[in-house]
This record gives sequence, C-alpha cells and structure tokens, in this order.
Amino acid sequence: MIALEITDVKDFMNKLLRNEVFDHFLLQEAVITGAATYTINGQLTKGFYSEDEVEEHQLSGCRFLPFSMLRGNCFDLIKGKKTPSSFRFVFLLSPANMEKTIASVESSYTPSDITGMYINLKYQNQLLSLTTGIAYNIFSTDKTLENEWDKMVEKFLKQNEITFEEII
Repeated sequence: MIALEITDVKDFMNKLLRNEVFDHFLLQEAVITGAATYTINGQLTKGFYSEDEVEEHQLSGCRFLPFSMLRGNCFDLIKGKKTPSSFRFVFLLSPANMEKTIASVESSYTPSDITGMYINLKYQNQLLSLTTGIAYNIFSTDKTLENEWDKMVEKFLKQNEITFEEII
C-alpha cells in the first residue's frame, strides 16, 4: 500500500471528472459532501441491463459499473461555485484487468485469490490523497503483488501527468 498526496488538485479534478483518465476503472463507491452528502453505490443492479447491453458495455462478470458510466453524475454533484467539503471515491480494477495485471507481474496469486485491487481517493481539509490496496480471499505474507500494484499506479499517474508526493 502506498499513500500519496495529489499536489495539483485542480488539474487532477479536471482529469478525473472531465476526461477519460479513470474511465476504465470500476466505481465501487463515491461519497460527496457539500450542502448535503451524496452517496453513489456503483454496484451493478442485476436485471437493469439486457444481455445485449451487458455485452455492449462490457459488464459481463462485473459487480460494479465503470466510472465512465457514472462520471457525469459525479461531475454534476461536484461542479459549482463552492468546492465540496469532502469526497471519497473507491475505484477498482475490472475482473479482466485484474487478471491481466496478475499475469503481467507473474504473481503466484490467481484471480480467485483476490477480491479487488483498489485506488482510494479522499479529499478533506483541502488535501487530496490517494491510497492503493488489495483485498485478498486468502491469507498470505507475500507482498509482491502489492508492491507491483503500487508501482503500476505510480506509473499510471505519471503517464497521465498527475503530480504527487509520497506521504510518509
């Protein structure tokens, strides 16, 4: 797990809410607090989409919706003259991307060993932090996959010109 402070909040928010940078992640949850607190549960409602729509949106095997399908809702809740007092986003890799990630690092873990690979964003007291994490279905002291996930997230941020500093 790493903890990072996003140093250019305005640029980051533009990339988060107006660009497609985070669109390929699934959104587990978003909590946005301004005049009221809004909670978006990103869980896919079974039966809402037809089988054709599930295929079209590549939702097969997903428990949560891609951020691309909820980004507009989040933008509408955050935009305005006043900055929200806080917000939290919990992103995770899709099952297909998690499987590719595990295979790419030649990990001893299998996709069934992992519940999720996460990126958590938290804005509070004018500070925007990002943490990473992996939830496991098994117990292991092997942290190889966590270390590789941390490196991948840092690389993702650098590729998208998102500035950050490590929180110690």
